[in-house]
Amino acid sequence: MSGPNGEPHVAAGAAGRDDDDDGDSFGEEEYAAINSMLDQINSCLDHLEEKNDYLHACLKELLESNRQTRLEFQQQHSPGLAAEPFKQRRVNSCEEK
Repeated sequence: MSGPNGEPHVAAGAAGRDDDDDGDSFGEEEYAAINSMLDQINSCLDHLEEKNDYLHACLKELLESNRQTRLEFQQQHSPGLAAEPFKQRRVNSCEEK
């Protein structure tokens, strides 16, 4: 049975003990509880990784959209300024950091 935070409920006297009074060995129940918690943690980490990948893709898309908008804005307001040299300068300034 689980505790209030999803941890397995283990009786205070039985925690970390097996029937052979070894003191430092775990019983099958404790291993199963630890395994279950690790599976839950793994699922949470997988979910976070998926969200991170999705957000990363969204941010890359937003960045590219902003670059396109900026270049279009520059072309409209500075017809003599070529967009490509500006783009090249931005790439070089980012590489220096």
